[in-house]
Amino acid sequence: MQENIIIAGHSISDEAPASWQRQLSRAIRDPQTLCQRLGLDAQWQQEAQAGHRLFDICVPEAYLSRIAPNDPGDPLLRQVLPLAEEALSPPGYVTDPLEEADHRPAKGLIHKYTNRVLLIASPACAINCRYCFRRHFPYQEHAPSRAQWQEALGYIRQDSAIREVILSGGDPLAANDRQLSWLVAQLEEIPHLQRLRLHTRLPVVIPDRVDDHLLGWLGNTRLQKVMVLHINHANEIDQAVVAACARLKQAGVTLLNQSVLLRDINDDVTTLATLSERLFEAGILPYYLHAFDPVQGAAHYDVTDERAKALVQQLLEHLPGFLMPRLVREVPGRMSKTPL
Repeated sequence: MQENIIIAGHSISDEAPASWQRQLSRAIRDPQTLCQRLGLDAQWQQEAQAGHRLFDICVPEAYLSRIAPNDPGDPLLRQVLPLAEEALSPPGYVTDPLEEADHRPAKGLIHKYTNRVLLIASPACAINCRYCFRRHFPYQEHAPSRAQWQEALGYIRQDSAIREVILSGGDPLAANDRQLSWLVAQLEEIPHLQRLRLHTRLPVVIPDRVDDHLLGWLGNTRLQKVMVLHINHANEIDQAVVAACARLKQAGVTLLNQSVLLRDINDDVTTLATLSERLFEAGILPYYLHAFDPVQGAAHYDVTDERAKALVQQLLEHLPGFLMPRLVREVPGRMSKTPL
């Protein structure tokens, strides 16, 4: 028997897993399978296995379909394929590069900036990016639940300076729609909140995540809604992603993008310019280009600040101002992003 649950003014069916959930459950989580599917030889399989022991791989089929086979240098593959360099520990690369442990007033809540807080809505991701600055985050201590969220919601209610809640993770859209709808309904009842922001990669790696259930609760909230996608290369944007973005925009969601500047993936002017153009074609406005966060296990992705600033200066010659992402670094202890 199917049960319909009314939350936040719309119905969410308690039924078989949605398409996106099935796709997530069938994501590739074995390095040998990933290498074999893409025609990579034994050298890459050995490295992938070693890196996988440090940080699990997770690659959905929808994302895999955009990776060129037989090419270990493919820019999408390089974001998800473990390499031997992950075992290195050069000085300055740490497990908590943004010092988030110093800004957790309640479990699952991070409060670094005056008028906005970040709420961990899910510990899971649809894809494990090898450069992730939270690859060492203690999610087992911050496993989101309604009980845990009550503590965070209480903190938000008591601070009238907070205008915006950012749902993050993991990936917030890895949580099911019943949980998210309930959480947003609680946030809506806090009168001083004005905006809801979601930082997510799921509409990119599994575009079917943008389904009627998601659009139901997200489209009906009184809060202004912003979705910050995470796209590093134009090859990540296929027609399914474009269609998902169109549905989000129809629901009144402002779409922004943040990228990370990554060595041998997007650290050249042509790639960055093509990305901005492709984002705009998909209805997404370039927002941030992040300088690399020095997280342990990912030093091989780092691009120097000098190189980053030179790339941005060159990029100005290729793009109009509204397509220029802001080059920033997040410096622990500062009250905002730091422009470079």
